[in-house]
Amino acid sequence: MGAEISLSPDGDGLTPFEVAVIEVLRSTVPGDVMAYGEVAAEAGFPGAARAVGSLLRRFDDLPWWRIVNASGRLVPSNEVTQAKLLKAEGVRTKNGRVLPG
Repeated sequence: MGAEISLSPDGDGLTPFEVAVIEVLRSTVPGDVMAYGEVAAEAGFPGAARAVGSLLRRFDDLPWWRIVNASGRLVPSNEVTQAKLLKAEGVRTKNGRVLPG
């Protein structure tokens, strides 16, 4: 299981990448859906989509369900849970993908 993040104002113990990505993820609101690459780019680290996925696996208290791959595909090992969480936020999914809204 991942760790919880207790992010101090200066991001003690986290890399600049981690701090920036966490800020982007925490700025999402219910109903938002972003691709891993979009999160990386918005955080100032274009091309770091895989690193965003790694960060999400490490920490429990981030809204991981709002992040999908570039084609809208849900997390393969966690599709059912992710679809349920997205549905609760008003996002439609079908066959393991987010539907255009």
